[in-house]
Amino acid sequence: MSAVTTGPSTAPTDHHPTHPDEKSDALTAPLAPPASPTETTETTSTYRLTQLESLESEAIHIIREVVAEFERPVLLFSGGKDSVVMLHLATKAFWPAPVPFPLLHVDTGHNFPEVLEYRDATVERLGARLEVASVQDYLDDGRLLERADGTRNPLQTQPLLDAITGHKFDAVFGGGRRDEEKARAKERVISLRDEFGQWDPRNQRPELWNLYNGRHRPGEHVRAFPLSNWTELDIWRYIAAEKIDLPSLYYAHEREVFERDGMLLAVGPYSQPRNDTERADVRTETVRYRTVGDMSCTGAVESDSYTVDDVITEVAATRITERGATRADDRISEAAMEDRKKEGYF
Repeated sequence: MSAVTTGPSTAPTDHHPTHPDEKSDALTAPLAPPASPTETTETTSTYRLTQLESLESEAIHIIREVVAEFERPVLLFSGGKDSVVMLHLATKAFWPAPVPFPLLHVDTGHNFPEVLEYRDATVERLGARLEVASVQDYLDDGRLLERADGTRNPLQTQPLLDAITGHKFDAVFGGGRRDEEKARAKERVISLRDEFGQWDPRNQRPELWNLYNGRHRPGEHVRAFPLSNWTELDIWRYIAAEKIDLPSLYYAHEREVFERDGMLLAVGPYSQPRNDTERADVRTETVRYRTVGDMSCTGAVESDSYTVDDVITEVAATRITERGATRADDRISEAAMEDRKKEGYF
């Protein structure tokens, strides 16, 4: 008896080409236009990074690339907000392993005590290795001389370069951002320093498609800036998002201050009024610091920003960078920062 077919055949009908010249209908049919957003099914989702997530991803990529390419990297860590964020990113980049490089602080001897306490507590919490290059040691043995204005920030260059040479560091992470100051805006993400530790702004390597050229000759090293594309506002928004602790002086507090050159300097062991006018101006104000450095050249700003959200609102409304507003060492000359960077400064 012959088989009786009662419906359509259920045998597979897919036809697979057996010769390169033979093409299936699926290959020759025109492509359908992309579906509009209203036609997208509920099961299809598009994942987009936020601005902060993109900045974080880029910074972590830079940190990992440097660690992969260089033998002895080091991270400059002062306890300031930018170096704190940079260390936080490095911690995330290698978690759960520890940060695979040491930290380096060039200590002027005139730092805010709150910042030094925070620095030491952070190093202990992370189990990191901290190297300290002391400006005071150089003054004590005569390798450096105290400046007439009492400012020590410009004296950091030689101890920094000696520490890099002595420890044979070939890559130095810095927290510089392009929005801080016009000389820093000239830097690439990976910035070459010659055998004397000096920087030539005309000798910059192209950085296309996130490709970073770290090649250097013996005796040379590079500076790496993972936060190059961040702004001060980005830093604070990230601090809020990641719930990062900072030294207390970044938030509003009462402090005895006096005015010099349009800035409020704290009364302390390293910054004292110089004349009767400044002495008569000493008063207690509610202030905070936008950046921290040598006490003798870092100014405070009047502020009632007691929380990170308050600071974000304040920074969003400002029209002058933190260095332009509160750093006297950048006012030494029109090209003060660039001159120091050429000599080997951060």
